[in-house]
Amino acid sequence: MFEIFDALLLARIQFAFTVSFHFIFPAFSIGLASYLAVLEGLWLKTGKAIYLDLFKYWLKIFAIAFAMGVVSGIVMSYQFGTNWSVFSDLAGPVIGPLMAYEVLTAFFLEAGFLGVMLFGMERVGRKLHFAATLMVAVGTFISAFWILSVNSWMHTPTGFEMGANGQFLPGDSWLAIVFNPSFPYRLVHTVLAAYITTAFVVGGVGAWHLLKNSANSHARKMFSMAMWMAALVVPVQILAGDAHGLNTLEHQPQKVMAMEGHFQSHPDGAPLILFGIPDSEAKEVRYAIEIPNLSSLILKHDLHAPLAGLDTIPDDEEPPVGVIFWSFRIMVGVGFAMLGIGAWSLLARMRGKLYDWPWLHRAALVMAPSGFVAVLAGWITTEVGRQPYVVYNLLRTADAASPLDAPAVGASLLAFVVIYFAVFGAGVWYILHLMNGSPHPGEAGVKRGDDGPIRTAGITPGPTQNPGSDPDTLPHDHEEATDGR
Repeated sequence: MFEIFDALLLARIQFAFTVSFHFIFPAFSIGLASYLAVLEGLWLKTGKAIYLDLFKYWLKIFAIAFAMGVVSGIVMSYQFGTNWSVFSDLAGPVIGPLMAYEVLTAFFLEAGFLGVMLFGMERVGRKLHFAATLMVAVGTFISAFWILSVNSWMHTPTGFEMGANGQFLPGDSWLAIVFNPSFPYRLVHTVLAAYITTAFVVGGVGAWHLLKNSANSHARKMFSMAMWMAALVVPVQILAGDAHGLNTLEHQPQKVMAMEGHFQSHPDGAPLILFGIPDSEAKEVRYAIEIPNLSSLILKHDLHAPLAGLDTIPDDEEPPVGVIFWSFRIMVGVGFAMLGIGAWSLLARMRGKLYDWPWLHRAALVMAPSGFVAVLAGWITTEVGRQPYVVYNLLRTADAASPLDAPAVGASLLAFVVIYFAVFGAGVWYILHLMNGSPHPGEAGVKRGDDGPIRTAGITPGPTQNPGSDPDTLPHDHEEATDGR
C-alpha cells in the first residue's frame, strides 16, 4: 500500500502530525496553569468568590488538556528511536541530558503537586494549595524551557565538539549548549504565544456566555481579564517576534529569505512582499503585491540596506519556500487580528461598553482558536525553515532517519491518524462541552471518585493499608475508614 511512497517523507509527515497534535495542548496548558494561579491568588487576596468559581471552572478543563498533552508527548519520544535513530545516536549526547533535565525538574514538579492542585483544596490549607498551583505553573514553564532549549540548539548549535564517530559531544560548558544564540528569543516568543493562546480561549468562552446573557458576572470577569491580556501582551509579542526575526536573520538567513520570498538579492533595498505565489522553479514570486524597500527597513532599519536572496544559497540547501512563505503570513496575519481585537476591547472599555457590544463578543468568539492557528503556523515556519537540516548546517534530515521501509512507517502513520482523531477528538469534544456550560456560583471543580484514587499497586490493598470490614485485622483503637481512603 505504501511502497510507492518515500520512507523519509512518511517519517517527516508522521512526526509533523504527532507534534502538531501535541503542541496545541502545551500551548494551552502553559498559559492556563498561570491563569489558574492568578485566579487563586486573587481569590486569596480579595476573598471574592467569583475568582474561586472561575478557578474551579477552568481547573476541570486544565486537567483534561494537561493529560492529553502528556499522552501525546510520550509518542514523540518513541519516534526518536523508531524513525530517527541516527539522529538520536549522533545528537543524543547533547540533547539527551537536556530532555532528561525536563523529566527530573518539570515532570517531577508537576507530578508532585498536580494531585494537590486538582483534589486537595478541601484537604490542605489555602496557602499550601496555592503553593501547589504555583508549582504546577512553574513546572509547565520549566518544561517549555528545556524543550525549547533542545529545539533551539538544533537551529543554532553551539558548545559542542565533534567526536571521531560523528557524534555531537558536549564541549567545555553546558551553558553554551543550553543558552544557544536563538534560545532566549524563542523562549520568550513561545511562552508569550502560550499566554496569548490561553487568553483568547478564555475570552472566546466569556464572549460565548455574554452573547447568551450579558449580565453573567462570571463571563464578564473572565472576558475582561482576557481582553486585558489581548490589549497589553499582544503588542509585546509583536516586538518579541521582531527581535526573534532579527536573530533568525543573523543565524539562519535562508529561512528569512524564504519567509520574505526573496529569491533574488536586493543591493539597494528589498521590498516587503505582502502576497504572491512563490515559484521555486522560476525563482520568483508570481503576482506579487509588494511595498518597495519596506523589508530592508524592517530587517535592517534602513530603507536602502542591501539584503541577500536565495540566489546566494545552493539549491540543495534551499528550504521549501512556498510552505514557509504562507505559514509566516498566516502567523503574522493572525497576530495583527489579535492586535485589532485588543484595540477594539480597549475602545469598548473606555466607552463603558465592554459587555454590551455583541459584535465585539462575536469577533472574540471567532478568534477563540486563533492562538492555536498562530502557534502551529509559527512552528511550521521555524521547523520547515530549518530544512534540509535537522541540526542546522551540520546534519541533514535525510541522513538522520532510521533505515526503515516505507510500509512500516506508513502503517504506523495510518494508525496514529485513526487513534489520534478518535482519542483526542473525544477529549477536545469534552473540553468544548465543559466550555459550553456557564460558570456559576458554587462551582464544583474537579470531582474525586467515590472510591478514591486508583492504586497503582492494584485494587486489593494489604490489611495494613485498608483493614476492610474484618474487625480482627483492625489495629487497636482504630476505626474503619468509610470514605474510600
